Amino acid sequence: MDLSAQDSIPPETSSAKHDPLAEAIAIMATLRSPGGCPWDREQTFDTIKRHTLEETYEVFDSIERRAWPDLKDELGDLLLQVLFYAQMASEAGHFTIRDVAESLNAKLIRRHPHVFANVKAADSDAVLRSWEQIKQAEKKSQLASHGSLLNDVPRSMPAMLEAARLGSRAAKVGFDWPDAAGLFEKLQEEIGELKAELEPGSELQSHAAVEGELGDLLFTAVNLARHLKVDSESALRAANGKFRRRFAAMESAAGGSEALASSSPEALDLLWNQAKRDAAGTS
Repeated sequence: MDLSAQDSIPPETSSAKHDPLAEAIAIMATLRSPGGCPWDREQTFDTIKRHTLEETYEVFDSIERRAWPDLKDELGDLLLQVLFYAQMASEAGHFTIRDVAESLNAKLIRRHPHVFANVKAADSDAVLRSWEQIKQAEKKSQLASHGSLLNDVPRSMPAMLEAARLGSRAAKVGFDWPDAAGLFEKLQEEIGELKAELEPGSELQSHAAVEGELGDLLFTAVNLARHLKVDSESALRAANGKFRRRFAAMESAAGGSEALASSSPEALDLLWNQAKRDAAGTS
């Protein structure tokens, strides 16, 4: 399919209207055209990017809820972000949606030699090793132009994901803890440093210093997750969900949020522990 052929062609006159993807490309071109939608025409890369992050999290939420009709809709919204960026890039002369697809196709073929070339991969672990080797070869060729190995980790990422990517990148050149045991020790060290900042009379005590030590603690925790082969974002989202469920159980047991708010700290502890026990009994 020629993904660029529909640029600036209104969908009602497009012969590709029977191809849903080509039609979506044509619709986006129409929305951005001089006679299109004023709001869509005003958008820029910077105004759209926050929507991309929101749509990504909505995709996550649909998956976690196993809400497949919602996931279909959310994936459509995420695809809209791709179409929007590609259309704006095409207008500026940078690249087209066809270039995006061709680049993806080349990368998929290049990184799957066990499928598209004469390379053997016995299992998924071998596939991952091959994938990483190919990625590293690509990174080496890009490093001269990009400078630092860390430069291709966007600062605009959510901080937890950025921390995981930075740790993973540094590990590629051997700058890493040898195993999880060292990270447990580092975690305790960072906890001690944070506590020291909170000691009365600390010479360095300040909001900035406390924030810095807490940041170091969180960075270490994310890298511990990496060593344990746990996705830190997914782990924290699961913990958030668990807290929501237990807090709702506390509210129910107390007779509502107002009753909960008037409870003593001791009563709150009892309600929390009961919610934990009930959750453990149903798991």
